[in-house]
Amino acid sequence: MSEEKKLSPLEATKSGSNYLRGTIAEELGSEEHSFNKDNANLLKHHGTYQQDDRDTRGVKDGGGKSLKNYSFMVRTKIPGGRMTSEQLLAELDLCDEVGNTTLRITTRQGLQLHGVLKENLWAAIHRINQVQMTTLAACGDVGRNVMCCPAPHRKSAVHQQIEQLSTEMAAMLAPQSRAYFETWIRDPDDGQRQLVGASNGSPNGHAAEDVEPLYGPTYLPRKFKVAFGLPDDNCVDLYANDLAFMAICENDNVIGYNVLVGGGFGVTPSAAKTFPAVAKRMAFVPPTEVIAVTTAIIKVQRDFGNRSDRKLARMKYLIANWGLEKFKSKVEEYYGQPLAEPHHDDVRGFDDHLGWHEQGDGHLFYGLNIENGRIHDLPSMQLKSALREICGKFKPGIRLTAHQSLIFTDIHAGDREAIEEILHRHAVKLSSEISNVRRWSMACVAWPTCGLSITEAERELPGLIDQLEVELAKLGLSKETFTLRMTGCPNGCARPYNSDIGLVGKAAGKYTILVGGRLLGDRLNFIYKDMILAEDVVPTIVPLLAFFKQDRQLGETLGDFCHRRGVAELLAFADQMSAGAV
Repeated sequence: MSEEKKLSPLEATKSGSNYLRGTIAEELGSEEHSFNKDNANLLKHHGTYQQDDRDTRGVKDGGGKSLKNYSFMVRTKIPGGRMTSEQLLAELDLCDEVGNTTLRITTRQGLQLHGVLKENLWAAIHRINQVQMTTLAACGDVGRNVMCCPAPHRKSAVHQQIEQLSTEMAAMLAPQSRAYFETWIRDPDDGQRQLVGASNGSPNGHAAEDVEPLYGPTYLPRKFKVAFGLPDDNCVDLYANDLAFMAICENDNVIGYNVLVGGGFGVTPSAAKTFPAVAKRMAFVPPTEVIAVTTAIIKVQRDFGNRSDRKLARMKYLIANWGLEKFKSKVEEYYGQPLAEPHHDDVRGFDDHLGWHEQGDGHLFYGLNIENGRIHDLPSMQLKSALREICGKFKPGIRLTAHQSLIFTDIHAGDREAIEEILHRHAVKLSSEISNVRRWSMACVAWPTCGLSITEAERELPGLIDQLEVELAKLGLSKETFTLRMTGCPNGCARPYNSDIGLVGKAAGKYTILVGGRLLGDRLNFIYKDMILAEDVVPTIVPLLAFFKQDRQLGETLGDFCHRRGVAELLAFADQMSAGAV
């Protein structure tokens, strides 16, 4: 660190953890339903969060003591969202056998099991590794799941190149400690080190000794997010990441990458010093230098990031304090040579990859919208059963998107009708059968499982969109494309701060409405109105839509319109509309 300050308590926990072991193994064998605070924090690096049911929090036992119903969220780290039908089926089995019967696609192309009891935690993580996947570093103060455009364009050299590099990046970022292997993979009965895949990124699945050449014994000051994407398809929201690589292409070949640094959306309402940030364009690097430059950037954040105040520990704050030029200079010092200025190219398109597409090799791929990423069976729709049938019968490849949806790959053209029949038989709407506003919406989990959530998001947004669909139809705007993202707290897991419309939980049943971001994701939005009751959200948005319809410029998007007119004009129009003056 650049100056001596008192370290946060979690830094002491990591330092004394013996490379993330703590006493997790001992507590796994106890009859307690939860782990102590230190182990609960260490468990995040293993890919699981200890949670309790917010719906029942505060319920008291016969003696007047408050009860907490503890369970665990288990997150599978899936680089680029690339997996097999067999792996998805294994996760679906786990959600039924040890979870709450649902599976959830994350906004970073991973999967989450919810409601896993402590007594089933070892089995859940062990079985995920048995199908060649891992939960290691899906959470915690490390490089998280590496995102990459999931589109399976088989004849595109560009897509093959960014996929390969994202795979190499994921291996490089994986912690090397043997703690994960010893705790979750080694057979507890015979103690044999029977590896099922290189779970922590090293060639044989575990390091020869406890050493973290990239992270060191205290790992990073805070989580670190990396993504790979394209100027003409920013489907992974490059500007929302700590570090992102935008492929610069010529003649279907990646000639290098623009390096974007310092994105991050976490905000603490009680701390005015915190803020969301989109990444800044720092440099251009050839493909062969991406891993080396990443190593230098992470080491700068490791050595100079804030370890005394976790609210200010993300790399965006280091860059804000130093300025981009000083940060780049320090990266060059660690890298060992100067870095070139960024290429002029920038984001200009976004494809959610939904619907039917030619794959380039004679096969098709199909992008299926999954609302808020939740895979479950309901009386009204049996999505989980439909996925089981499709994966069992056709065995397509699976890709998860950064908008919480799913792509079936490698589909024979003759199987298209059969797959659509399965979806319709289970009352699953095709992507072409849902509204644009629902298609481009996204929500975080929020209540009842997230311990940070202030109010609802995933359970609130579908009903809100039902109302909004009606209002958009009245205005003749049903075909408009704009992003609508909702989170139950200001931490921004569903990336609300760069969307056309962001809804951020501020208090129980109340939201901040932000507008003026855009689909491309390279611009922050701004606060339009604060502390709006859930039932008033749509009526508050309607005047914005009416103003947009009346005064938009040719081809202007909703986010660009709000950005151009500014909050004062937007509020003035809403007041006039309320008074019946327009």
